[in-house]
Amino acid sequence: MADTELTSFEQNRFDMISKVINHEIKPGAAAKLLGISTRQIRRLRIAVEESGSQAVVHSLKGRESNHTINRAIREKALALIHKHYSDFKPKLATEKLEEKHGMRITSQTVRVWMSEAGLWKIHRQKKITYRSWRPRKEYYGELVQFDGSYHHWFEDRYSDDNGNSEVCMLAAIDDATGQITRATFSANEGVVAVFTFWKEYILKHGKPLAIYFKDRFSTYKINHKSAVDNQELMTQFQRATKDLGIELITAHSPEAKNRVERLFETLQDRLVKELRLENINTPEVRNKFLENVYIYDFNKRFSIPAAKEEDLYRPPTDTDLENINRIFSIQSARIIQNDFTIQFKNEWYQLAEVQPVTIRPGETILVEEWLDGTLHFNFRGQHLAYVVLPERPIKSKRQPAILTTHRLNWKPPENHPWRKGFKQRV
Repeated sequence: MADTELTSFEQNRFDMISKVINHEIKPGAAAKLLGISTRQIRRLRIAVEESGSQAVVHSLKGRESNHTINRAIREKALALIHKHYSDFKPKLATEKLEEKHGMRITSQTVRVWMSEAGLWKIHRQKKITYRSWRPRKEYYGELVQFDGSYHHWFEDRYSDDNGNSEVCMLAAIDDATGQITRATFSANEGVVAVFTFWKEYILKHGKPLAIYFKDRFSTYKINHKSAVDNQELMTQFQRATKDLGIELITAHSPEAKNRVERLFETLQDRLVKELRLENINTPEVRNKFLENVYIYDFNKRFSIPAAKEEDLYRPPTDTDLENINRIFSIQSARIIQNDFTIQFKNEWYQLAEVQPVTIRPGETILVEEWLDGTLHFNFRGQHLAYVVLPERPIKSKRQPAILTTHRLNWKPPENHPWRKGFKQRV
């Protein structure tokens, strides 16, 4: 090996060994100064006496490592990354090189190659400030974190009728294991979308012990152009979870929902690229891809076992199943008028003469808007029969006193809706 110029480290080591050879310093003191053992000092002394200053130079200095990957493999990998994965992070690019091209390379090596090729900028580690993280729950089903995220999931391959390319993803993640238990794309995170999500969730998985939901005031997304009825969502969802016996915990800040927030950060990087590689851009296909392919693969890579084996999900009871449509409905209170009409959303409804329960004017009923679009009037657990009126009814001095389970002797006037033969809706 040709003589090489010594670095300051190597020069210091050579000078120290030279002093030992010239008896200017004892081997023990030299070992302390160089931070090595006296045995290494003896070995270096012999080597310097035989080879001079080059004895302190590592024998592989200036030579290619024995573990260097063949340059042809590097060039092939970089060519594939340039063509297909130029905006991927090194870890994801490494996975795709192995999955789709059979190239097994470590992510650390790919990170260095991408950095040298200008495809990845190595960031200095941020100064870490101490923060006490909330420990994971111990049981699967003990706590589910739920939230929605608006993002350009399909980049420029999709836009709605208004030209908006942002789509909302609703996702639930188990706190104990980090598993995605359900995820779906939706137009927004309003009451209908969230209720549809959780109705299907309960029927498939059962009832978790608790749900960690968005911030308590439900205001952090209210300014988003696709966000709807946030305040109503909180009120309705609190009522629905109470009916099901599920504890609802509202986060006071985005940081409190750390696992689901971190999930969306990961998905906004990895899932966007997976959807691009699969060329998925239609509403019909994207949710099937999530359910049948992506969630399984994600959980296989990133989930961990729960600390304890028991599953705390509870199957819905017979009462839950019987009332599932009512529970996941948008409910509003309305007063029955003296003529037994009800006004709701600029429409007028006439209660039928015969009802399953006795009704009097001035009583309060619950108007239920079911997810299938139907409207139901609930009074004391019974759904009332009604007809839709084409316009506001004409007030009449003659009114029945009550409605009950059978017809009364009261005769309605000629212009009363009951005489016009509208089809009853139950």
